[in-house]
Amino acid sequence: MAAGACGLLATLAVGLLPTTASAGEPVSKEPPKVELVLDVSGSMRATDIDGQSRMSAAKQAFNEVLDAVPGEVRLGIRTLGATYPGDDRNVGCKDTKALYPVGPLNRSEAKTAVATLAPTGWTPIGPALLGAADDLKGGDATRRIVLITDGEDTCAPLDPCEVARDIAAQGIHLTIDTLGLVPDAKTRDQLVCIAEATGGTYTSVQHKDELSGRVRQLVDRAAAPVVTPVAAQGAKECQSAPKLGAGLYSDRETFGEHRWYKVDVKPGQELRASVSLAADRAVNNDYGVMLRASTVHGREIVRGSEAGDGRTDLISTGLRYPKAVLDDADGDAETAPETVCLQVSNSFSAPASVKTTPGMPVELTIDLVDGPAHASDAAAFGLGRGWWLLGVLVLTGLVAGLVWGWISRWRISVWRTN
Repeated sequence: MAAGACGLLATLAVGLLPTTASAGEPVSKEPPKVELVLDVSGSMRATDIDGQSRMSAAKQAFNEVLDAVPGEVRLGIRTLGATYPGDDRNVGCKDTKALYPVGPLNRSEAKTAVATLAPTGWTPIGPALLGAADDLKGGDATRRIVLITDGEDTCAPLDPCEVARDIAAQGIHLTIDTLGLVPDAKTRDQLVCIAEATGGTYTSVQHKDELSGRVRQLVDRAAAPVVTPVAAQGAKECQSAPKLGAGLYSDRETFGEHRWYKVDVKPGQELRASVSLAADRAVNNDYGVMLRASTVHGREIVRGSEAGDGRTDLISTGLRYPKAVLDDADGDAETAPETVCLQVSNSFSAPASVKTTPGMPVELTIDLVDGPAHASDAAAFGLGRGWWLLGVLVLTGLVAGLVWGWISRWRISVWRTN
C-alpha cells in the first residue's frame, strides 16, 4: 500500500492536535471537490488483476466507490486515452475529457458513464492533470485529484511530474494522489514524483479490493481533511536537532538511519509522541521502527518500538512522558522546561537493486497535554517512570519463584512419603 499509507497515521493524529488550520491553508467553507482521473489506454486490456482485465477491475472498483461517496463531496470523473485508437501522436496526446462533471453526484448516471468505457488509446497523463486542475478551479473548497493508471505517460516532452510541480506552485492547495495498477519501476517512479510534488500519496495496486478500498479512503479524506504535515529535517545528533512544538511533521529516512528532534516539556505537562514510517518501495520482510526519548545528556527516559514482517507497508510506534512538578531548594515549584531528545530509528533493509534515495516517508506526531494529577495515573505508571514497572516485575517474579519452589518441594516430600 506504499507511501500513502503514512496518511492513515495523520488521520488518527487529528484528535491529538489543535483544531486550528495549518499555516497557509484556507478554511474550507464549500463542499470538498474530488476528480477521479482514470486511464483508459490500450494497456488496460491486460488480464492480471484477480484474473480479470485491469479495465474490468477498475469499473467494478468505481461502482463500489460511487456507492460510498459521502453526500457532501462534489465528485467528477475524467478519462485519458478513452476515445482515440489511432497512431497520430498529436491527436492521441489530446485524448482526455470530463466523463462526468464535478458536482453533486447522481450515482446512476456516473455508473452508466463508467460502464461505457473500453481500453482504447494513448496515456496523456500530463494533459489529463491539467484538465482535472481546470475542472476543480475556483472557490476555497478542499480539492483532490485521484489518478489511476497502469503505465507511464506516453506524451513527452510534457512531463506529468513537471505539470504536478506547476500545479503545486500555483498555491491553490490541490492535492494529487496516484495509484499504479500492477506498476513497473518506471511507472512507479513517475507516479511517486507526481504525488510528492503536491503532498499527495502513491499506492501500488495488485488487487481489485485494494483499488476500491484506497480510492474510497482518499474520497473520505477529502470530505474530512486531515492536518497537513509540516516538513522537518531531523539531525544526526540531539545537539543540532530542530526544536519542535505540538503538531504533525513529515521527514524522510534512509535504511537504518537515526534522526533526532528536540521538544521542550514544561513541569506538569505530558509529552505524547508517535511515529509512522511507510515502506514505499520493495523492502526485506523483517524490519522495525523505534521512537526513543532521552535527556540532552543521553540518559534514556522511555522508548517505543515495533517490528514488522512484510504483511503491511506501514509501521508505527509511540511513547508518553509526563514531566513531574518538582520543588527547588527554596520550596518553589520549578517552571523551567526540560529539553527532551526524540530519536527516530529504523531497521529497514532492501535488495541491492532498490534505490535508497530519497528516504522513506516518516510522519512524527507531537502533542503536549496536562500531565497526570496522581502517580497512579496510567500515563505515569510504567510509561514515563519505567523503574516503577521494572520494580513491580522483579518483585512479582521473585514471589512467583518462591511459591513455585515451595510447591515443588512439597510435592516431592509427599511423593517420598507415599
